[in-house]
Amino acid sequence: MTIEAKYGVPTVAVHTDKFDKVVRSVADVNGMPGLAQVFVPQPIMGKTPGELRAYVDGTDPTTGRSVMQEVIEGLTLPRDGVRARVEYDRSTPRLVEADTEEHLHRVFLERNWTDHLPIVLPTEARVAAMLAGTRRKPDEVVGRMRSTHFREYWEYTVEKVAVNAVMAGARPDYFPVILALAATGVTARGSSSSAVAAMAVVNGPIRHEVGMNAGTGAMGPYSHANATIGRAYGLLSQNGQGGSVPGLSYMGNQGNSYAYNSVTFAENEERSPWAPFHVQHGRSAGDSAVSVFSGVRSTAFTLGLREKHWREHVGHLLRGMDPHGPPVLLLDPIAARQFVDRGGFAKKDALIDWLHDTARMKASEYWDYQLIQNYIYPRATFGEEPWASKLKAAPDEEIPMFRREDIHVIVVGGETNGYWRIMGGNYQRTESVDAWR
Repeated sequence: MTIEAKYGVPTVAVHTDKFDKVVRSVADVNGMPGLAQVFVPQPIMGKTPGELRAYVDGTDPTTGRSVMQEVIEGLTLPRDGVRARVEYDRSTPRLVEADTEEHLHRVFLERNWTDHLPIVLPTEARVAAMLAGTRRKPDEVVGRMRSTHFREYWEYTVEKVAVNAVMAGARPDYFPVILALAATGVTARGSSSSAVAAMAVVNGPIRHEVGMNAGTGAMGPYSHANATIGRAYGLLSQNGQGGSVPGLSYMGNQGNSYAYNSVTFAENEERSPWAPFHVQHGRSAGDSAVSVFSGVRSTAFTLGLREKHWREHVGHLLRGMDPHGPPVLLLDPIAARQFVDRGGFAKKDALIDWLHDTARMKASEYWDYQLIQNYIYPRATFGEEPWASKLKAAPDEEIPMFRREDIHVIVVGGETNGYWRIMGGNYQRTESVDAWR
C-alpha cells in the first residue's frame, strides 16, 4: 500500500488464502479497495522449493485463476487509483431497544460485544453506579485503540469504558484501574497470527483498597478484582477498537486462553526483596499504577532454583525461548529470595544484567527464527542497533538474544512453593491509576 500510494509504483500484494478477508478489509479501510491482491495456498512453512513453486505456477484458491496471470494483470492493467481513507461511522447507539433479559443476552452475543461468556447487562442504572467510581465526566475521551498498526484507531469515552466494566462484572471501586488500562491505548485484543494476549500488573495502595490478590492464586480465577478488572480490559479493548472477529480482525492461529482475563494481577510488593515494578518505571512507591505488556505468549516454568546448577538451568530456560518475545520473570517471593541468596542479586537490576548476559545463542540460530526474520532482520539491514551488529556476527558467535531493556522481573505469589515462570511479552507503558479516581 505504501509503495503504490506514496510512490505511484504498481504493486501486487501476495498473501496466503487464510488472510483473504482481513487484507481486503485493511486495503478498504486505507482507501485502496482496488489494490491488486493475489493469494496462494497455506501453509508455506515446511514446504519444499518445488512445492512452493507449484503454488506460484498454480491457481489462486480464492478466484480459481492463474496466480501469475493475476500478478501480470495487477502490474499492467489500469485500475482505480487511491482514494481518500475510508471514514466509517464509529458511533454506536447509546441504548438498545428494551427487551427480555434472555433476548438482550443473545443480542450482545450475536453482535460480538462479549467474550462469549455470560455478561452483566449494562443498564443505565448500573452504568451510572460504575461512573460514580471516578470524578471524570462520562463524555470525556479516555483513549484510542486498534488491533494492529494497519487498522484505524477507534476512540472511546469514560461512559463506554464503564459499559464494558459493568459487562465484566466489575465493581465501581475498581473503575479507576480499568480507566487507567483504557488510557494506555494498548489493546488486549491484538491481532497476530502467533496468538498473543496482554498482561496487566497493578502496583501501589489501590491493590489493597480494592482487594486485589498478589499472593496465593493471584494469577488464577480466585480473586473477583483480578478477574473482573482483567476481563473488563479485554472487553473494552474488543469493543473500543471496533471488534475482534476471527478471520476478519483477529488472526491468532490457535487463540490464547490468557485473553480471558488478560493475565491481570497485583505485584506482591510487601514480600519482594526488590523495588516494586512501577517504581522502576518512574512512579513513587505510594502511587497506584498499572503496567501493561503486549505480545504475551506461552510460559516456561520451574520450581525454585537448583542447589548447584541453577545458572545452567535458567540459561536453558532462556535459550528455549523465541528471541522475538523477551522474558518477563514472574517470581514467587521464595524464588525471588533464592535469586538474592544464591545469586547475590541484591538489586533487581543486577539480576536483569545477568539474565541479559546469560541469554545467548549462536548468531546462525538467532537469525533462523521466523519472527526474527520477519520483524528484526529488516531493521538490522537498515542499520538499526543492536540488531545491525548482530547481523555482522560470525555464524558460530554467541550473541545476546534480547535487549537488556526488554527484560523484566515481577514478584507475585503466596509462598506455598518457590514456583516461578518466564512469560514472553513486551512491556508497553505504566499508567497512573490515581489520575483516574
